[in-house]
Amino acid sequence: MSLHMAEQTRKKEPETQEERRDFFCVVRDAFRIFAQRSAAMLGTAWSFCIAVLIIVVWIVTGPKFHYSDTWQLIINTGTTIVTFLMVFLIQNTQNRDAKAIHLKLDELIRALKGARNKLVDLEQLSDDELKKLEIEFQRLRERASDLDTEPAEPGG
Repeated sequence: MSLHMAEQTRKKEPETQEERRDFFCVVRDAFRIFAQRSAAMLGTAWSFCIAVLIIVVWIVTGPKFHYSDTWQLIINTGTTIVTFLMVFLIQNTQNRDAKAIHLKLDELIRALKGARNKLVDLEQLSDDELKKLEIEFQRLRERASDLDTEPAEPGG
């Protein structure tokens, strides 16, 4: 009997966890899915062709509307709205991609023997700290190139 109750509790657990998700979490997940699908769809050659077709149709209709202010306003408003919305979609997908790349690099640094773990979470450092590291790596590159250009010792 207790085994049956434990099984029922496990079945109900996901439901209660789902209910506990707050509104912002649901909105964030929905936007993430929408942004990923939109980016995949809008980043195709077909989407570009459709955008070019819209511009061509707008240009061709210019003489019919005597290149009026309304004719110009239509394309200006449309492109402004699309650009405004695309900024958020692009930024969301870029943020996710950057975070994923940082996590992958952090894992590689952590897994490599001899790697400096202080390089994990580098993106959290201040600009001054990043500049110091940049100078350090520049010196390492210079030392490495100096070693590469030194003539080999005879007999060694």
